[in-house]
Amino acid sequence: MDEHAGGFSNRPDHSDKPSLYADLASQISGLLSGESDPVANFANAAAAIYHSLPNLNWAGFYLIRDGELVLGPFQGKPACVRIPVGKGVCGTAAASRRSVLVRDVHAFPGHIACDSASESELVVPLIRGGVVLGVLDLDSPHVARFDAQDQAGCEALAAIIVRHLGPASPA
Repeated sequence: MDEHAGGFSNRPDHSDKPSLYADLASQISGLLSGESDPVANFANAAAAIYHSLPNLNWAGFYLIRDGELVLGPFQGKPACVRIPVGKGVCGTAAASRRSVLVRDVHAFPGHIACDSASESELVVPLIRGGVVLGVLDLDSPHVARFDAQDQAGCEALAAIIVRHLGPASPA
């Protein structure tokens, strides 16, 4: 197996989303197991998600730093570096401590367009011990790319990632 590719195929065709997310959860758990560096774990998780879920143009993390979201490891085009908590989709998810699924970003008041190609977005907060550490952010160039199955699957992935962050701060 190629150590850099991690054995991930390029956007596999999984029509069964529960199986897709179960497979991805197993892969991410294996990738992060035994590694204590949060940057390495965020980077591998972002790559695994980006290369496993179809129709994404961005997958990555924003981490809470001094009261705002700061860009963390990701896959995709360069992105906004800082997002105020409470602003845009990412900031709304962090402030509300709940996942935010946006079928059409143009219909979301205050959407922050880091990539004009993005049409839909799913953001899941990363919470440990009642504290928001950051968010998992997924963007797609397709309207209505994400649904409740994607939200549930990504919430499960976020829980796995948080469990592998170790006792220290996320980065």
